[in-house]
Amino acid sequence: MSVLNFEPKEVFSYFEEICSIPHGSSHTKQISDYLVSFAEKFNLTYVQEECGNVIIWKEATSGYENSPTVILQGHMDMVCEKEAGVSIDFLKEGLILETEGDFVFAQGTTLGGDDGIAIAYALAILASNEIPHPALEVVFTVDEEIGMLGANALDASVLKGKMLINIDSEEEGILTTSCAGGVIGEITLPFSWQPVEGISYELIVEGLQGGHSGVEIQKERANSNIVLGRVLYEISKEVGYGIEVISGGLKDNAIPRASRAVIWLDEENEEMLKSTVDNFRKTIKNEYRASDPEVVVKVAKREENQGRMIHPREKEFLLYILRNIPNGVQKMSMEIAGLVETSCNLGILKTCEESIQMEVSIRSSVESEKRELSDRIRYLTEFLGCDYEEKGDYAGWEYNPNSKLQKIMIEVFEKMYERKPEVEAIHAGLECGILSAKIPGLECISIGPDIFDIHTPKERLSISSSQRVWEYLLEVLKQMK
Repeated sequence: MSVLNFEPKEVFSYFEEICSIPHGSSHTKQISDYLVSFAEKFNLTYVQEECGNVIIWKEATSGYENSPTVILQGHMDMVCEKEAGVSIDFLKEGLILETEGDFVFAQGTTLGGDDGIAIAYALAILASNEIPHPALEVVFTVDEEIGMLGANALDASVLKGKMLINIDSEEEGILTTSCAGGVIGEITLPFSWQPVEGISYELIVEGLQGGHSGVEIQKERANSNIVLGRVLYEISKEVGYGIEVISGGLKDNAIPRASRAVIWLDEENEEMLKSTVDNFRKTIKNEYRASDPEVVVKVAKREENQGRMIHPREKEFLLYILRNIPNGVQKMSMEIAGLVETSCNLGILKTCEESIQMEVSIRSSVESEKRELSDRIRYLTEFLGCDYEEKGDYAGWEYNPNSKLQKIMIEVFEKMYERKPEVEAIHAGLECGILSAKIPGLECISIGPDIFDIHTPKERLSISSSQRVWEYLLEVLKQMK
């Protein structure tokens, strides 16, 4: 039985189907094949690229044959995050949807409204014979959340449209007209093991809000990896210890909410350890009392009395990186009020068999600043013997003041909403930047309904906003005649 029995039923029906299909980043074959089956069901021309991208074409409706072709675009993958204790296999299981008041959310996990709602809108349009529209080229990309890999791989030579509506924004009433570029920095710190005896303890940082490392980085929320580095440093000032395991965060573009480390020290230092952690907990709760009031820092004794630890030399290198790596907002724009210009997020920290792996998401609306920040992190980490590689480099998207698409969408918005829309730049990366570079003269606008706390298990999609944005999108297509 459908959970989302709301108007427009066709949109929410497709959204519910999408949520039932596993479609986390790097695991999008099922959703890609689903889109192919959809195109075949409705006898629509399509192409499925080797990477999984799908493009579906639909001819113009009567009276729109001479209108400019419009590209509708969104991405298939979602960020898979869950609450502690929630049992779900994101590779095999769909989401459990619930509703409360005006909101749709998933039980204990991210919802994937970013960007499942874009797919639902597009499929509802493609399936309809009643909606007036110009010729459509609908582009569904894979792996946007891990570096816009699908957009980078897309063969745009098959596209004729010069107007693109990207449906990957999370705030109704905002027309996004430019965005930051970005790159992911991969840090590998090799280490050797050595045996250790004593008592092992688990050090935990949790209870943080997290969030999107682009659109929410200015909220100054705590990064659990950075907080863990701080408490480890505080402990090192009081007692000697070894590290066996350290980990935190799941996605480079999500501010990590929880991190942990397993450490070894002599049992005689247990009270000093507990006292240090307790004092630090009070400090961090005070510092983040506004942004992360539920932060938890705790230590728990384990049973083991012998094991292995990272060599002390590499442990010090690790602490040095965690205490000195750039993180959070680095620079605000001096031209656009309130816009973050450059930022960095240490999103992933994990222990492998012979190395510590870290991933940082670097963003900037100024290409030279993006390069400078990446170079600074490279210098810091390579100086300590790390390997540093860049991946997922994508360009920013510059504002076009002469866009005809923007003019149409503003006029439609003012008529429907009886107010002016906000036209703005965002710090998050959007695929518009990559696609603009691939298609000369492309005009882009990004829109979307209200989605709150994306990339966290608290993510929720507004039903009423989704309804209004649907009506707005249809009216924009109608006015393309």
